[in-house]
Amino acid sequence: MKYNSYIDKIEFFVPPTKLTNKKLVDENPSWDVDKIYNKTGIKNRYIADINTTATDLAVHAGKKFFEKYPEKKEEIDYLIFCTQSPDFFLPTSACLIQDRLGLRTGIGAIDINQGCTGFVYALSLAKGMIESNQVKNVLIITSETYSKYINDKDKSVRTLFGDAACCTFINSKKDDTEYISKILHGTDGKGGQHLIVPHGAHKYPIDETSYIESEDTSKNIRSPANLYMNGAAIYTFTLTKIPKLFNEILKLNKMTIDDIDIFIFHQANKFVLDAMQRKLKIPDHKMHRSYEEFGNTVSSTIPIGIKIEQDLKEIDNNKTALILGFGVGLSWAGTIIKF
Repeated sequence: MKYNSYIDKIEFFVPPTKLTNKKLVDENPSWDVDKIYNKTGIKNRYIADINTTATDLAVHAGKKFFEKYPEKKEEIDYLIFCTQSPDFFLPTSACLIQDRLGLRTGIGAIDINQGCTGFVYALSLAKGMIESNQVKNVLIITSETYSKYINDKDKSVRTLFGDAACCTFINSKKDDTEYISKILHGTDGKGGQHLIVPHGAHKYPIDETSYIESEDTSKNIRSPANLYMNGAAIYTFTLTKIPKLFNEILKLNKMTIDDIDIFIFHQANKFVLDAMQRKLKIPDHKMHRSYEEFGNTVSSTIPIGIKIEQDLKEIDNNKTALILGFGVGLSWAGTIIKF
C-alpha cells in the first residue's frame, strides 16, 4: 500500500480594507455600479495597504492556520509559496515566511511564480514529493497583491482583482484511495503579453518612461509599470483551451459531469465562468462561485473555493471536485480531487 496525497486543512486571510463597487464609482464618477456588477459579478474586493506585502498576507494566513491547527506546525516537511508579487527579487520569499512563521529549519522552501494556475501547479509539486516518499506533508501558501500593480483609473482590471492569501495543508494517507488524480498541465507562452506588467524587472527596468500614463480606446488609463490585461484575448484563450482540458480530465478518470459533485474553477469573473458553464453544460448547483465577495484573488481563488466547499459539506460526506486553473502565462492546469 502506498502513500497518497490529500488536501487536508485550509485557512485564508484577506486584508481589512474592503473595496466596494460604490467606492470605485465614488473615485471614478464616470463608472457605473450596476455595470460593474452585471459584467463582473463582483461586489467586493479586499485590498492590502501600501505597507502590506504578499509575504505579510501569507504570514497572516499562516498564523490564522496555526492558531486553529497548532499541531500541524511541526509536521511540515516542505513549504511552497506561490506569488507573482514577491517582496524581493531575492531572497526567496518562502525562506522569509519559514522564519516569520517559526517553522522548523529542517524543511524545504521554494517560491513559484505562476498566477492563476499557481495553486494547481503547487499541488502537482506537493503530490509528486509526497507520493515519491520524499516528504510526508507540504504546506502550500498562495498570496497575491495584484492591487500594487493596478492603476486606479484602469477599470479593466481594478474592478476584477482582490488581494488574499491562503494556506493549504497537503498530507499523506496510507490507503488505496486516490484523493488527487493525475494533474494535467498546459502552456502557451506566445500569449504571455496578454496579461503582463511590462516594466520593473530586468527586461525593461524602471526608467523615466515607466510611469508615463496613456489612455486606451476604452478610456482605461495605465502606465508600463502597471498591470495590463487584454481581456478579449484572455477570454478567447479560456474558451478555446479550457473545454479541451475539462474533457481530457473527465476522460482520463473515466467520469462524466454526473460523477462530479462540484466544479471549482479559477474565479476570474462572472462573464468568463458563465460562458464556460454554458459551453460545458454544467448545472448551476454544481458550479462554485465565490468571486462576488472576494474578486479575482489569482492563485488563491481555487483553495478559497475548496475551503468554502469543505465548510459547506455534510460531516463524513466526501465530495468529488474538478478543479481548473487558467490565465497568466498563458497557462492552464486541472485535476479531480476528493475531500
